[in-house]
Amino acid sequence: MAADKRTTKRSRKNTRPHLFDPLTLRGLEIRNRVWLPPMDTYSAFAQDGKPTPFHYQHYVSRALGGFGMVIAEATAVSPEGRISPNDVGLWNEDQVEAWRWIVDGIRDAGAVPAVQLNHSGRKGSTGSFAVGYEGQSVPLDAGGWETVAPSPIAFGEYTTPRELATDEIRGIIEQFRAAADRAIRAGFQAIEIHAAHGYLLSEFLDPLTNERTDEYGGDLTGRMRLLIEVSDAVRSVMPDNAPLLVRISATDWAAGGWDLDQTIAVARALRSHGVDLIDVSTGGIIAGVTIPAEPGYQVPFAAEVRKHADIRTTAVGLITKAKQADKIVNHGYADAVEIGRAALRNPYWPLRAAYKLGLSREAAGYPDQYVRGAY
Repeated sequence: MAADKRTTKRSRKNTRPHLFDPLTLRGLEIRNRVWLPPMDTYSAFAQDGKPTPFHYQHYVSRALGGFGMVIAEATAVSPEGRISPNDVGLWNEDQVEAWRWIVDGIRDAGAVPAVQLNHSGRKGSTGSFAVGYEGQSVPLDAGGWETVAPSPIAFGEYTTPRELATDEIRGIIEQFRAAADRAIRAGFQAIEIHAAHGYLLSEFLDPLTNERTDEYGGDLTGRMRLLIEVSDAVRSVMPDNAPLLVRISATDWAAGGWDLDQTIAVARALRSHGVDLIDVSTGGIIAGVTIPAEPGYQVPFAAEVRKHADIRTTAVGLITKAKQADKIVNHGYADAVEIGRAALRNPYWPLRAAYKLGLSREAAGYPDQYVRGAY
């Protein structure tokens, strides 16, 4: 009898927990709802924007580990759009070729390869472990550059940016379009536009960082104009079956600044401009604010955007447990979850989560080479 009980306890089910249900966006099927969010690695050490064998190992290992979508880190649309000198990019053809084998490796491992396109704005030319000057602006004579923004307002102690002229703004829209075209030619199956965390598009959205009086400032319609035009430009070069995502900070956690109501309004507008999913985060726009970080603290924002903008969302931020992630999807708070820092600790987080949720090794989708080591 004891042996029978142990057998029953160890039995695994073939029915999928909701976390492991496939998700279809624009006809593209993603094998589950566990995604890798874009996380900067600052590892283009030649400072040429080209990913390296490190990036192959980093991303393909997570694809082998069972993630449904792998979103490559903030990828600059121009040299001046980098966050640090060691960011990757898609501003030239050499970078297309450097990305291609990584993209192929992600797809061959069963995940959807996606890329986040970004312009850093006033938070560019900053230091990292690779170049030093961490938490500071990199001086011009140490490889830094002049930063730009909607208005000449610095982020914390960073260098004050130069205000963009209107024709320069239109040039940046073209940079996003060209980078998206390169991303598609490199093989990426989805694109995310970075409009969160205080980088350029986020700076245009927020009334605390955008004091412009032209068509790209003023009321919400003006402040969202650049993001809408970038979305249109990116969508114009994407295949019909390629999903377009936008990452937004749902609040800047500052009085009088960006908030959930404005996020919902922008999400509704983006939906009508061909955006398929909002990647909901918070913060990073205003320096020195207090963020009440705790497990799942950003999930309610994803739920509200999903409900009131009638658009699919992902949730991210201190989601570390399998049951916690499954509950988010099961209750309809978000359509997918993104596992960030926990995925840095364990590239095979989805396979472990599948076991924790009672999914059989067959249904979990182990690579054939790894079946012998299945939980």
